[in-house]
Amino acid sequence: MHWQWPVGAGLAFLLAVLTTPAGVSGAVLLLPIQLSVLHVPSPAVTPTNLLFNVAATPGGLLRFAREQRLRGPLTGVLVAGTLPGVIAGSVLRVEVLSGQHAFTLIAGLVLLPLGLWILLGRQTVERQRPTPTRRQQQLTWLLALAVGVIGGLYGIGGGSILAPILIALGYSVYEVAPATLAATFLTSIAGIATYQVLQLVHGGTIAPEWILGACLGAGGFAGSYCGARLQSLLPERALRRLLGAIASVVGGHYLQQAA
Repeated sequence: MHWQWPVGAGLAFLLAVLTTPAGVSGAVLLLPIQLSVLHVPSPAVTPTNLLFNVAATPGGLLRFAREQRLRGPLTGVLVAGTLPGVIAGSVLRVEVLSGQHAFTLIAGLVLLPLGLWILLGRQTVERQRPTPTRRQQQLTWLLALAVGVIGGLYGIGGGSILAPILIALGYSVYEVAPATLAATFLTSIAGIATYQVLQLVHGGTIAPEWILGACLGAGGFAGSYCGARLQSLLPERALRRLLGAIASVVGGHYLQQAA
């Protein structure tokens, strides 16, 4: 169905423009679109979503790199946690967990109140934070590891969960967005590679839809670059509200699915 390609590219562009300033690739919102609009079969939808992350997030990363915002310590901690997590999650997805009711329920219960708190709260954050302690870095790594497992299971990259939690912990959106996008990019590559290996072992349709994924990625790349450029024009408060709105919508959608 060739109509999927331009429609998917256009939707991916719009999602990436809206979500990249908040440090979210948009894959978590693209997943239900793939299932209900583009009719991508499961579990192929999961690696296709990871393929979107790989192709789309470099647009935002390119812009953040030009602004010299990819070398912060948070980026290294998130990548070190999410990389092993996404491999474990990908294996669990194929070997153990084919359903996702428990995940959607828990994610909805976490993201909806967290998103509403960020959206409606009046807390302010300075752009410059004190250097994190070793314990804080260890806790952040454990959080990244857990989110990496979830990302491998459901092909969401993890930024939609990591970003609002880090913001709630006091990080600035300007610091979080480049770090979560970088972690999403690298973990998605690892997730796709793992799914390819699993396909060789198990057979069946667990590889991504390559052409559709490329179209989604092309639209997402352009949208991601535009969204990252837009971030520098927005104040911290507006970015926090944007992330809160995204987390609330995603959380509400998950609870609706689980009901």
